[in-house]
Amino acid sequence: MKTKTYKANERGTADHGWLKANYSFSFSNYYNPEKLSFGALRVLNDDSIDAGMGFGTHPHENMEIITIPLEGSLKHRDSMGNKWIPIETGEVQVMSAGSGVQHSEMNNSLTDPINLFQIWIIPNKLQVEPRYDQKKFEASERKNKLQVLVSSIDEITNGSLKIHQDAQISRIDLNENSNFRYKLKSENHGVYVMVIEGSISLQNAVLNKRDAIGIEQAIEFELLATKKTELLFYYDDDHKNYF
Repeated sequence: MKTKTYKANERGTADHGWLKANYSFSFSNYYNPEKLSFGALRVLNDDSIDAGMGFGTHPHENMEIITIPLEGSLKHRDSMGNKWIPIETGEVQVMSAGSGVQHSEMNNSLTDPINLFQIWIIPNKLQVEPRYDQKKFEASERKNKLQVLVSSIDEITNGSLKIHQDAQISRIDLNENSNFRYKLKSENHGVYVMVIEGSISLQNAVLNKRDAIGIEQAIEFELLATKKTELLFYYDDDHKNYF
């Protein structure tokens, strides 16, 4: 098993006043040749957006875009006809940009900030018809067990949102001093684990809030939550481009 640790305080940052962002991978004006992607995972931005602010209309194409509000409420509109749809904490939004789409995202509150993850995944099919979906995922369903949020459109995974890539995003909430064993499909798959909240130990690494670790050449691994912990998992089958 090979691993690479990504510390939270080593992420790229941006402060636009209304937007404070942390970049796990090269993005916008932040460039690090050692942090271009993890397999097909191209972007994992940890954004805090002030009340009433957000991103005006802008285009995307040939990218799978996933938004996970962690605290607060977002609203979305796009060129597919969706008009200011709210996305609440506990929900996940997926947009396949495909042949091209324009959209806007704004903080849905005029009083409170929002904190969210925005994730971009490089698709395995280009120029597909743009599509949009969102779903609420109950926190009780990931208590000490894996909850799959997003998976391949070619794979039958009940209850998950779909993307054009052999990839999966999932979450788990672990009790303090609990162990969890994660199993991959094969050693060709890699997995990227981010600590949303809490602390874990894995192999010889200790990971705290927003720290992450990439793992390849493994079929399974075990971690220990050293306090009450929330984790985000991403895995795919792109073993040439992990680290």
